[in-house]
Amino acid sequence: MTLAETLDRWHDMVARRDMTDLPEIVHPDAVFRSPVAHTPYPTRDAVVLALRTVLTVFEDFRYHRTFREGHDAVLEFSARVNGKDLRGVDLIRVDDDGLITEFEVMVRPLSGLQALGEEMGRRIGAQLKDLA
Repeated sequence: MTLAETLDRWHDMVARRDMTDLPEIVHPDAVFRSPVAHTPYPTRDAVVLALRTVLTVFEDFRYHRTFREGHDAVLEFSARVNGKDLRGVDLIRVDDDGLITEFEVMVRPLSGLQALGEEMGRRIGAQLKDLA
């Protein structure tokens, strides 16, 4: 699988709002980097938990632009969380087999980031920390 194929599968899951197949495109040793946590969350389980949950937290989620080079992609998005607008990017790295090895999220403005952090913490904070 190539980066393009992985991204196609990712976009399809997001469009359907169904992350059932997400573990199939995430490497077992993948790392998730949250915009509100200092320490990365290792393992496929952490990546899958965070991404499945954030899909339920975001309202009016849309991707706008995608930049790709080699094994890396940057996906620009917008969404709302509890009435707060935000913009962000997903930084995705895949291995030679097209499996996601790193998924990092960056978000602005601060009010949107705070709303996202509060809602994610409320929904899965303890579970995600247990996986670290």
